[in-house]
Amino acid sequence: MDMKRRIHLELRNQTPAAVRELVLDNCKSNDGKIEGLTAEFVNLEFLSLINVNLIAVSNLPKLPKLKKLELSENRIMGGLDMLAEKLPNLTHLNLSGNKLKDISTLEPLKKLDCLKSLDLFNCEVTNLNDYRESVFKLLPQLTYLDGYDRDDREAPDSDAEVDGVDEEEEDEGEDEEDEEDEDGEEEDFDEEEDEDEDEDIEGEEDEDEVSGEEEEFGHDGEVDEDEEDEDDDEDEGEDEEESGKGEKRKRETDDEGEDD
Repeated sequence: MDMKRRIHLELRNQTPAAVRELVLDNCKSNDGKIEGLTAEFVNLEFLSLINVNLIAVSNLPKLPKLKKLELSENRIMGGLDMLAEKLPNLTHLNLSGNKLKDISTLEPLKKLDCLKSLDLFNCEVTNLNDYRESVFKLLPQLTYLDGYDRDDREAPDSDAEVDGVDEEEEDEGEDEEDEEDEDGEEEDFDEEEDEDEDEDIEGEEDEDEVSGEEEEFGHDGEVDEDEEDEDDDEDEGEDEEESGKGEKRKRETDDEGEDD
């Protein structure tokens, strides 16, 4: 796919002025030049042109807000003057895997006052003696060369000025995660409350069952006591009857003795 068509697809019905990030990696550039990219992309902050067969950046339009430019894995040999002229606010430049051989080819980068990080991995210039010392001397505004500063300290992964677009996306992602965590905590709290309510209801039901059993037990006890009282009354009645019969027999015996 050629570069013009790729740019058209990447726009996705947006206007060029609305685009802040544009990735055109692995598309084809005719004659090794940038095509289809215009000055209408006034708010573009990140541009990636990795492995698009570039040999020059002469067709690069003026992009005043561009901060990060990826040009690795191309065939650029020089002609970097256009970068300082068209990209005044560039802070990060990746030229890894190009045909840069001499320190002198980097001299136009001195005009990039905001340039903070430069990557030249797999370029022939990195094989020169005192390569790092020479580049830092040539570009005093530079903080990191190939991912390390002058004292060989590695650049932090989350560099504050690497990509404003990425930082905002990361912040949005963190906010969404925080909201999800809060929602999850609220759901857990609601579940715990529901469980507590269920336990309270079960406890009340158990108490009701126990009190019901006690009432039944107490009622049975009263019935048993009434039955015992009735039994005692019957026993007393029988005793009285037997004692009455005994007295009657005795009187009859006394009467017979008087008759004799």
